[in-house]
Amino acid sequence: MENNVNIDEIVEKLLKKEIKVYQLDSKFGERNAVIARRKYVEKLSNVETRHIQEYTLDEKLAMQKNIENMIGAVQIPLGFAGPISINGKYAQGEFNVPLATTEGALVASINRGCSIITKCGGATVRVIDDKMTRAPIIKTNSVVDALKLKEWILDNFAKIKEIAESTTRHGKLIQISPILIVGRNVYPRFTFKTGDAMGMNMVTIATEKACSFIESELKKEGIIIDTVALSGNVCVDKKPAAINLIEGRGKSVVAEVFLKEEYVEKYLKTTSKAIEQVNTYKNLIGSAISSSLGFNAQYANIVGALFLATGQDEAHIVEGSMGITTAECTGDGLYFSVTLPDLPVATIGGGTRVETQRECLEILGCAGAEKAVKFAEIAGAAVLAGELSLIGALAAGHLAKAHSELGR
Repeated sequence: MENNVNIDEIVEKLLKKEIKVYQLDSKFGERNAVIARRKYVEKLSNVETRHIQEYTLDEKLAMQKNIENMIGAVQIPLGFAGPISINGKYAQGEFNVPLATTEGALVASINRGCSIITKCGGATVRVIDDKMTRAPIIKTNSVVDALKLKEWILDNFAKIKEIAESTTRHGKLIQISPILIVGRNVYPRFTFKTGDAMGMNMVTIATEKACSFIESELKKEGIIIDTVALSGNVCVDKKPAAINLIEGRGKSVVAEVFLKEEYVEKYLKTTSKAIEQVNTYKNLIGSAISSSLGFNAQYANIVGALFLATGQDEAHIVEGSMGITTAECTGDGLYFSVTLPDLPVATIGGGTRVETQRECLEILGCAGAEKAVKFAEIAGAAVLAGELSLIGALAAGHLAKAHSELGR
């Protein structure tokens, strides 16, 4: 019993279906609701949940912003890699990068890359583009009307922009492109700037308002259209897609480093030529023959660990896994770079407000407003470190040895 609430009685009512799990918060308070739901699940599964009940998160805030039917919290081991020296436009200096993962040897591998990059003068990183997209499906009566709709959108962009931006203080509609036609269906890709928020909710609300406006205006001209769905998969959200690889989505980031040949041999125990060859045969040719959209070795590993640690939308790891690694033997050393065209990140909103994830952002100096591009640069540098370390290990024939020695 807690605060004069009998938890066992609540559980019995849940088992008898006299009350629903989602009703507990308002009836008994957040803390009691969490306990009752957890004990209810324990009864159903016959499992004692000794670990998921231990946490420091604020249940009320979590259930307002981040979770429904909360029963506790899971824990993921958290480590860090670094320091890594970054020569960014916004991220400048040395950073220790928090990484949450259950994959043994991953943090050690990224840490090795951080050390090598720092010894070689640091990673140069830039955000080369920044946008968030939403692409609805708009159905028309014929291909003739579909073309008229496309032309109307192009001719009236300024009006659409005004309507869309009326829904947000931070979002800015920068273009509607491409506008694809399939049969009589139109897929316009609305592209926004969203500031320090990742922005999916922001652009969805703005696009809905814009579509309602377009429907009403075309109706005046005798053209009947229907927004079938606000997302028509041309966005493309939370799925690997060539259009995002080409056009970019979220933050588009390039990170690079140059290593003198003596450093390649000293720290990576291999040669620039060997690294170039592994990258070409594995990341480029191997990815091409398998039609992979990830021309890289392990972007998802680093992006995933960093996203989980800092409260990013974990489903966007699939987008962050796309990208191209380049390795060029220059005669006097190695030019090595990673290009991440689709990295949706935020430093405000969503999971970034969860207490543990916010602390990880604070470690990086990236919590709060006006920090998203800085965070994106750090993410790019971390991916560079992990990629350099793995490709170097493959070139030197050390990959299996590293996992064996670390007992993984």
